[in-house]
Formats: sequence, structure tokens, C-alpha cells
Amino acid sequence: MDTTTCPVQFTESALKRLRAVLAKHGNDPQVRIRVGVRGGGCHGLTYVLDVDTKVTDKDDLYDVEGLPVVIDRKSKKFLEGTLIDYSFQNLLAGFTFHNPNAERSCGCGTSFTPKL
Repeated sequence: MDTTTCPVQFTESALKRLRAVLAKHGNDPQVRIRVGVRGGGCHGLTYVLDVDTKVTDKDDLYDVEGLPVVIDRKSKKFLEGTLIDYSFQNLLAGFTFHNPNAERSCGCGTSFTPKL
């Protein structure tokens, strides 16, 4: 794991939910939380938050309070300073990204236009 600070932060609620996700995978040490962005969505870039067992030489690994996180280096610049939260309200549950690098975000919060 990388000893540098993870460019993404997680609220306690997000950490709790992501730990529960990893527990469903048997806490396998090869399973990590992947955070990133990819092209698409209504504003150019879409957030990625998933479980992953593959790590490449283009990825950085982090330990965030015991949570294994992997972020590819291309995504890192778009995610620097992002806070990921998890909430459950009125039967709606999900993760939200509070990204200081987003110039605009879509209404559902899954895609954004990066600041140039």
C-alpha cells in the first residue's frame, strides 16, 4: 500500500458502507475499492466506485483507515480533494462525490465537467 495520503477522502458513513461491501467478498486481500473517472455521462466524465481485484502499474494503492483503495493515475488529477459520502434517506441510498475539481455536475451527481 502507498504510504502517501489518498487524494480522495471518505466520510465515516462511506467507510462503513464500503467495509460492508468488502465483507461480502469475504474480506479477500485481493479485493479493493476502485475509485476513478471515465469518459461519459452528460457532463464529460463519470465517477467510478467499484470493487476490483486487478491492479496495474498505472494504479496507486492506498490504505484509508484499513480500507484498501486503488486509483489510476489519470483519474487522480480529477479526483484530488474529493469527499465521498454515503447516505440513506427516504428509501434512497447511494454515494455522492463532492469534487472541488468539478466546474459543473449533472443533476444525479454521477458525471461532471472538470475545471480547465
